[in-house]
Amino acid sequence: MGETDLIGSIDQGTSSSRVLIYEAQTGRVVAEHHIEVEQLFPHESWVEQKPLALLKSVEDCIEVVCDKLKEDGVSLDRIKGLGITNQRESTIVWDKVTGEPLNNSIVWCDARNGVQVHKLHSMFGQNYLREKCGLPIATYFSATKLVWLMDNNPQVKTAAEQDRLLFGTVDTWLIWNLTGGVKGGHHLTDVTNASRTMLMNINTLDWDNTLVEFFDLPSSILPKIQPSSSDYGSLASGSLAGKRILGVVGDQQAALLGQGCVSKGEAKNTYGTGCFMLYNTGPDIVHSTHGLLTTVAYQQEGHPATYALEGSVAVAGLALRWLRDNMGMIKDFNEAFELANQVDKTDGVYFVPAFSGLFAPHWRSDARGTLCGLTAHSTKQHISRAVLEAVCFQVCEIFEAMKADSGYEPKQFLVDGGMTRSDVLLQLQANLLGAEVAKPAMKEITALGAAVAAGVTAGVWQLGTKMDNITIFRPQIDEKERARKMKRWKMAVERSLGWDLEAMSTAD
Repeated sequence: MGETDLIGSIDQGTSSSRVLIYEAQTGRVVAEHHIEVEQLFPHESWVEQKPLALLKSVEDCIEVVCDKLKEDGVSLDRIKGLGITNQRESTIVWDKVTGEPLNNSIVWCDARNGVQVHKLHSMFGQNYLREKCGLPIATYFSATKLVWLMDNNPQVKTAAEQDRLLFGTVDTWLIWNLTGGVKGGHHLTDVTNASRTMLMNINTLDWDNTLVEFFDLPSSILPKIQPSSSDYGSLASGSLAGKRILGVVGDQQAALLGQGCVSKGEAKNTYGTGCFMLYNTGPDIVHSTHGLLTTVAYQQEGHPATYALEGSVAVAGLALRWLRDNMGMIKDFNEAFELANQVDKTDGVYFVPAFSGLFAPHWRSDARGTLCGLTAHSTKQHISRAVLEAVCFQVCEIFEAMKADSGYEPKQFLVDGGMTRSDVLLQLQANLLGAEVAKPAMKEITALGAAVAAGVTAGVWQLGTKMDNITIFRPQIDEKERARKMKRWKMAVERSLGWDLEAMSTAD
């Protein structure tokens, strides 16, 4: 093996943590390790994770990967920096004196704050803050989760009053701990993650006092915002002690970088725990009129930010996890793909996976999961196929919104993420979109994006490298059949709406 520069990537997602070591510029994976992380569901619409468990999973992955490199005779000196990518919006609060979390992480798809959000909608309307932060008032974003914590966790409120409270999304929690924690850890975040809090002004790329005051939050708890490609400090301990974190980027923006979509007009869709479509709008801030989000795509230090339109779907791979862990219908995700492939159609079964409401383009926190069209003929094969189709239908909705907002209709649709290993899913998606779906052979696109962000800072990677070895899925149904299926899907969505959140949060 030649002495090519290497870049490390830490990818802390909702379902797993992983660390990969890439060959700079080529993107070849030299070593990797991943650990599945636990999700907790203590109450209806609550989704939590243990912050210390997330941190430990990352630290363990780092050590295993370093051991693998040593076994292969690869010197750690070749690693020129580290990138971090992470599940966005998930909200962690901790005591800066003790370093202890004051609550479990409230995960991005948690909707416990539905009542508070509904009240804000009633008072101000859903889009009251869009001009400043690019986002609707929704359960999804960190600010409304912080409001819930301040209202419902006395420890959090007391820590805030005593100036001991720190807040961060998962990237901030990892950076603070990896760079020293209570012994001088850096309290930092990047522009992509900050743009998902409802507290950053997307025009100035800094915390906005008006937004912070709107949610009645203390500004002292907020991390400093930096460009995605910049220096976040060095690891304080472990096998990579002294290695610098040179790039931080939220997971969906990282996938955009990994796919090489750095020019205006390029787009990708990631099928992970949720499903996320990003369309690069270049230096232009485009405000959606069709239920999409305006977000920061990326920023290199010393350069203007690049922006994107985003369509966010709360439940994709999470629906398969629900089939496995809650319903016991499958032993693993591959079984769901196999079951779905055993029937040609769902025979009228439609599934709306609104476990915590519906995200784009609906933004309905009063929606709940609904299974429609069951008959005595329905089997687990039909339900498995309906679950996969539900993901595809939701992508179709945000695809149509993206076309309406951007005026651009791509003929080919770039995809990545864990669910794309299912050819059944991707063929369904091509059929329902009426467009070609293109899947690169490279699997770890999100982690690759974090490596790119760090490699740019280190001077060993160029932006915009495209994936090769692409598999194409082409539509196999006509427009009439496509329209019929979308009409049925919209009927199912209507049946998922209008649940009484106030009653559900108290009586049930």
